[in-house]
Amino acid sequence: MALDFTAIDFETANGFRGSPCSVGLTKVRNGVIVDEGYWLMRPPEGHDHFDSRNITIHNITPDDVASSPRFAQVFPEVQAFIGDDALVAHNAAFDIGVIRSASEVSGMSAPAYDYACTVVLSRKNYSLPSYSLPFVAEAAGVPLRNHHDATEDARACAGIMVDIAAKHGVDSVRGVFEAMKLPMPHIDAYNPRTDAMSKATRSALEKMAEMKAGLASGTPRGGRTSWSTEGPNPVPNAQADVSHPLYGQTIVFTGDLSVGRPEAKVRAAGHGAQCASSVTLKTTVLVVGSGFTATDLRHGRLTSKAARVLELQRRGQGIEVLSEGEFMQMVG
Repeated sequence: MALDFTAIDFETANGFRGSPCSVGLTKVRNGVIVDEGYWLMRPPEGHDHFDSRNITIHNITPDDVASSPRFAQVFPEVQAFIGDDALVAHNAAFDIGVIRSASEVSGMSAPAYDYACTVVLSRKNYSLPSYSLPFVAEAAGVPLRNHHDATEDARACAGIMVDIAAKHGVDSVRGVFEAMKLPMPHIDAYNPRTDAMSKATRSALEKMAEMKAGLASGTPRGGRTSWSTEGPNPVPNAQADVSHPLYGQTIVFTGDLSVGRPEAKVRAAGHGAQCASSVTLKTTVLVVGSGFTATDLRHGRLTSKAARVLELQRRGQGIEVLSEGEFMQMVG
C-alpha cells in the first residue's frame, strides 16, 4: 500500500454545514503532494445567505460567489478529483457533513467515503494546549500562513497526516489506524430516493421553518438561554459515532456562546461527550466562548476556567481548549 489520500477543507456561508461556499483539495501520492484544487461556489438554493461571522472568518462574500455555479454543479468536479481516495480533514465530522448536508438539500446523491480526522489522530500523537489547525500544523512542522483559506488548510491537513504516518512508520492512512488500534471511519453513500436525511439537515430545515413561521405571525421564534445558567449535565449518547472528536471526552463550558449552555451540553452529549460544570482532573476539553480563539492561549486573554486549564496542562494533564467556532463545527 502507499500513503495516498486527498485532504479536504470546506468553508461555509453560514452556520448550517450544508452551505459550502468554497472547497480546497490536496492530493497526496506516496506521502508527497502532487496536485491541488480549489473551487468557489454558491451554496444550495435556500441556504445561500452569508452570516457576517462566517465572512469574518474566511473573507468570502456573496459578491465573490455571485457568478459561481452552485454546489450541485461543482461537486461532480470535486468528486472526480477525489476519485477513490480516502478523505482526510481537520475535524472531518464537519467536512464530511458538508458533503452530506449540501447533497441532501440539493436533492442529489453523495458517495461513500473512508476518512480520517486529524483532530482525533492529533490528540493521540501530540501534546498541545489546543488541537486547532494552527497549533497542530506547527507541531507537525507544516507551514500554515493563511488559516481559513481552504487550499492552505487542506495542504496543512495533508502535511499533518504525512507526519503522523511517519511517527508510526506506516505507508497508508489505514495503516495509521491499524497501528493505533482504531477503526477507520466510514460514511455510507446517500441516495435521496431511499435514505433519510441526516439529523443535522433535518434540524436546520426545522429551524428555517420555525423562523419563517415566526416572521409570518409577527412573533419572533427562538431566542437564547442565558449562558450563565449551567443546566443539567445530560447522559452521553451511548450510540454516538465513536470516531467523532467529542466522543468519550469530558467537556466543560466557560464564557458566552451563541447558544445557551444547556443546549450546548445537549449537543455535546449527543455526540458521546460527558458534560461537567467545573474543571477537574477528569476534564479533557474546555470550550471557551466570548469571542475566544485558540491563538488567545498565546496572548493571555482567558477566563478563570481557561487559566485553570493552563495550570493543569503545565502539570501534565491533557486538556484541549476549543473556541466556540470549533465546537459548533464539531456538533454540526
